[in-house]
Amino acid sequence: MAIACFPSHRFFVGIAIFFFVFTSFALALESGNFSTQGREWTNGLVIVYFAGLVCLVSQPLRWLMVHMVWLSYLGELLFCELLHWYSYRTTGIPLYVPFGHALVYATGYILAQQPVFIRQERSIRKIFIVLFSSAFLGIGLFLKDYFTLVLGLLFFLLLRRKRWQNLYFFIAVCVIFIELVGTYFQCWTWKPNVWGLPTCNPPIGAVFLYAGGDVLLAKIVQKVNKINV
Repeated sequence: MAIACFPSHRFFVGIAIFFFVFTSFALALESGNFSTQGREWTNGLVIVYFAGLVCLVSQPLRWLMVHMVWLSYLGELLFCELLHWYSYRTTGIPLYVPFGHALVYATGYILAQQPVFIRQERSIRKIFIVLFSSAFLGIGLFLKDYFTLVLGLLFFLLLRRKRWQNLYFFIAVCVIFIELVGTYFQCWTWKPNVWGLPTCNPPIGAVFLYAGGDVLLAKIVQKVNKINV
């Protein structure tokens, strides 16, 4: 997927780095520890960030981001409201969450398209496989997070079907980051037991849910917009 035309890829590297800084600040603000209006501030900042990035990226990624908003909201209704796998600090799904999911995907796509990562694609893939498999097994066995073991296996099965594209690893890195930061500030909390399987807070195996959502999202965008993603 091509990124919008700018003089240098360094611009988008900066955008990707900004994601991690912004996410930490926004979730800290949302926690309510710094302001009683933290949720409102986070909602506004995330939407502004989303709108700005949508204007900068290429059309294929732009459509992915737009469709990701409503698709992730449906996912939140399923996993949070219906299945009760996790819950937010307050009742209901915060406004910033669906837009935040779109930013996660966009950042993963931007990172995966950087020339330095494309040139070293095979080496990076091997490193990712070792790191993620070690993390899934280590957390699953030593912390008894069996939910992560199951989802981790599904994650690798999905990657095998998608020919081990590094894109999904980069998205997973962003997912793990926001899960760690979000649960640290108690913006949301995972249940200690999901469908009879013990789990940590957060379960890093949740990356499978995002990867599966991306596969579904790509198919939807291809069908609706007739573009190659």
